[in-house]
Amino acid sequence: MVRKILFTLTLLCSVSLVSLAREERPLWLRYPAISPDGTKVAFTYQGDLYTVPTSGGDAQRLTSGSAYECHPVWSPDGKQIAFTSDRNNSGTNIYIISATGGEARQLTTHSGTEIPYAFTPDGAHVLFKAHIQDPAHSALFPTSILTEVYRVAVRGGARPELLLATPAEAISMSADGRRILYQDIKGFENEWRKHHTSSSSLDLLEYDLAKKTYRYVVRHDGEDRNPVYGPTPGSFYFLSERDGRSMNIYEGSLSTTTAPRAITSLSG
Repeated sequence: MVRKILFTLTLLCSVSLVSLAREERPLWLRYPAISPDGTKVAFTYQGDLYTVPTSGGDAQRLTSGSAYECHPVWSPDGKQIAFTSDRNNSGTNIYIISATGGEARQLTTHSGTEIPYAFTPDGAHVLFKAHIQDPAHSALFPTSILTEVYRVAVRGGARPELLLATPAEAISMSADGRRILYQDIKGFENEWRKHHTSSSSLDLLEYDLAKKTYRYVVRHDGEDRNPVYGPTPGSFYFLSERDGRSMNIYEGSLSTTTAPRAITSLSG
């Protein structure tokens, strides 16, 4: 009888722990990132990183443990993956790991939240957003949502370098490393809100790192996001809710004023 009671209590505890883990960690796959050669996808599942062939097959687990790890970003040569993690009880920092697994190496040590978006074309640095230290000239609203853009050396041993003081996310770097495309951050708008046209809806900009100049590349009364440079010079792709439809992929031109062209036609 005692054994039955102990077994029942153990089973109930196990079920409770599983339920708690499911509540704390989403069961769906998140933050997909395709490798530069297109053969693998990195993603997050329940707070750990995995890769899986784009042709299908078994997923390979890269990290494990109690930390929550997400936002994988591939290096240009496809050999390393940068990601963010709250391991080591030292804030949410940037780490790097071999694309085949192994020991992760910590690149930043700030106590806030840092999210990687891109490598420089030479693979020497990782670009990330964080709220660390606004320059005096741009510190209009001291809130953690209005982040800055930094880069940190992959080799380690150097402090992060400020690249852009104004808030930016979903960053894509040009092939020559001279410019970045990004979506702006205007306020506290819910990113899952559909078809909104508030003052917080996102626009897309390009920033010249040498000249320190900005220009809008997409700006309309609605939501535009997730820009990436295209394979041909002067082209870029992004998501938009324009034309009264759901989020679709559009192709834009950086060198002309031609209206963006819809690549997909999802409705809803």
